[in-house]
Amino acid sequence: MNNQSTIEKMKQMRLYSMAETYYNSMQNSMHQGYTLDQYLALLIDQEWECRYNKRIQNLIATAGFRYPASVQDVNYSANRSLDKNTFERLALLDFVKRGENVIITGATGTGKSYLAQALGHNACTMQHKTMYYNFARLIDQIKLSKLEGTYIKLLNKIEKTDLLILDDFGLSAFDDTARNALMDIVELKYDKTSIIIAAQIPVKNWHETIGEGTIADAILDRMVHSSHRIELTGESMRKNKMKKTQIN
Repeated sequence: MNNQSTIEKMKQMRLYSMAETYYNSMQNSMHQGYTLDQYLALLIDQEWECRYNKRIQNLIATAGFRYPASVQDVNYSANRSLDKNTFERLALLDFVKRGENVIITGATGTGKSYLAQALGHNACTMQHKTMYYNFARLIDQIKLSKLEGTYIKLLNKIEKTDLLILDDFGLSAFDDTARNALMDIVELKYDKTSIIIAAQIPVKNWHETIGEGTIADAILDRMVHSSHRIELTGESMRKNKMKKTQIN
């Protein structure tokens, strides 16, 4: 049996991890301690795990997060009204499976973006297609796509994601393009896939922020009423961190 030929065939079939495991086992005679079934299972498990991890890495890279965030690193000690049980239940991502939304509101620096991206990273590790956008930049991208004739393509991309994260929602004034685009996105994803919105503006002020009462009513009816809500309070965590640094 030509082991090198077998390895090359594995590589040609893009079974790279399997080829590496097979090569190492031949070099170290590891295969001798396994039955045929056990050895075959070992090769397949190594290839499967490698592809699984690579897919997660690709999902995280494609999502476009601003920075790495982890559910495990969320700070519950800060005085900001974040209930650990509530957030950890959300981290199970049952809301994604049910096509429900999450709204995280609070003042600047209370950790809205971090929590949203922590849930997003968790979604990627569970093989959910995720996209992260700063809302104002998304609107800019939408305006450009309309000029280039690629708006429908962008909407299709957003529709196919399991989880869409809109950060810094409502900081920029809404114009007709922003309102209509948000209506299109919400309509596409309603009751099918999930949206996480992080915003400084309290939900009670969203109707006024969006403007155009009929469109605002339609958006809020689909996006808010059945959503999970996290309302953060307290001072900016960034300011508190700076104060502690200065004291020390």
